[in-house]
Amino acid sequence: MNKPNVIIIMTDDQGYGDLSCMGATDFKTPHIDALASDGIRFSSMYSASPVCSPSRAALLTGRYPGNAGVRAILAGHRRASGLTPKVPTIATALKKLGYTTGLSGKWHLGLKDECRPNSNGFDEFSGFLAGCLDYYSHIFYWGMADGNTNPTHDLWENEEEVYANGEYMTERITRKSIEFIQKHNDEPFMLYVAYNAPHYPMHAPEKYIKRFPHLSKDRQIMAAMISAVDDGVGEIRAELGRQGILDNTIIYFQSDNGPSRESRNWLDGTEDYYYGGTTGIFSGHKYSLFEGGIRIPAILSWHGHIAPKVVDTSHIATDIFPTVLEICGGNYEDYELDGKSLVPMINEQEGSLHDYLFWEMEGQTAARKGKYKLVLNGQLVEGEEQRADVFLSDLEADPGEKVNLADKMPELCREMTDAALKWREKIEATWKEKFEKNYINLT
Repeated sequence: MNKPNVIIIMTDDQGYGDLSCMGATDFKTPHIDALASDGIRFSSMYSASPVCSPSRAALLTGRYPGNAGVRAILAGHRRASGLTPKVPTIATALKKLGYTTGLSGKWHLGLKDECRPNSNGFDEFSGFLAGCLDYYSHIFYWGMADGNTNPTHDLWENEEEVYANGEYMTERITRKSIEFIQKHNDEPFMLYVAYNAPHYPMHAPEKYIKRFPHLSKDRQIMAAMISAVDDGVGEIRAELGRQGILDNTIIYFQSDNGPSRESRNWLDGTEDYYYGGTTGIFSGHKYSLFEGGIRIPAILSWHGHIAPKVVDTSHIATDIFPTVLEICGGNYEDYELDGKSLVPMINEQEGSLHDYLFWEMEGQTAARKGKYKLVLNGQLVEGEEQRADVFLSDLEADPGEKVNLADKMPELCREMTDAALKWREKIEATWKEKFEKNYINLT
């Protein structure tokens, strides 16, 4: 068999409950659902961070964000630091195996020359570098209200700035992805399709909005944005079929973190929280280390090679690097990774699972061990009071993290607290030794 192609699809601020295959009942996502029915749907997959830059760094490097050198949301101006070639990406690793690599869509891992996609393993890049942009003008506006940050145009083909005013960004990402597939259909390729939907601003063409006349306005726009992504996934998969390479292409889909509650999500001038996205039964949103901020929709599909199933055991996005590399014939032990290969699980064999999963976000720290989840100094929403100093949950009995067991299970609480703090101490030490001096432009 030829080396399998790899397509990694990431959405932006999409909640766990915002796919029909993950439980949404008020709108449908038939093409992403088709991926799930043709592969593995993860019910307990986690992002490595509740915000976008660290989450994306972890997925691409197989490392916890602090070990990848990206611990916070990165600035969007053209001096911003970020990911560097010192930390190899999955694109870098696959290039060594003879793959052609491409990125279509959102980067948000730094704008300095050494931090851009072409310096970090990607042969071809078509998209934008900052964290968000107007879907039609492709201008990065975030921060301009402070009077110190000017809007910046942000659309690129490799290192060349290009202009496509009026082209809806989601559709452009799909179009560029299909062009990449057509160009490289006769050689092994890796394509990272990084949609910025449904991240604010809330923009969608009328043709998608009209699909959901029954929804409230905010939910309608969210559904329309996701529907455009869903169509794009369908078009990409259809192109693989036309090229005769669907059976030889691994497709992995996930969101970067939970849905945003930021008031600037909405476009009516009010300061109330945006509530168009849903975390399903989970507590917390983007930025939170409770489940709603980090448990994400995730699907792994390889037509004809992976038996359809739902996997309930907990995994984390850092596992994708070693999994893909092993399937493609590489040796993940050549790399310094925090993730573990899912190949034994895919083959329904005994595999080495994580004893613990860990997270950090500013003052918050969290750990999961088996069915138990600990959150230290946890916040449900950015900017609000912390929920508790220590919050311990049994996720099997209480997936919504409603009941705090810290006082009822003090021994387990101490054990997990000690493990979480020791892990964080190592992250802090690595950060100070290798990365901190380069980060003067975090926002």
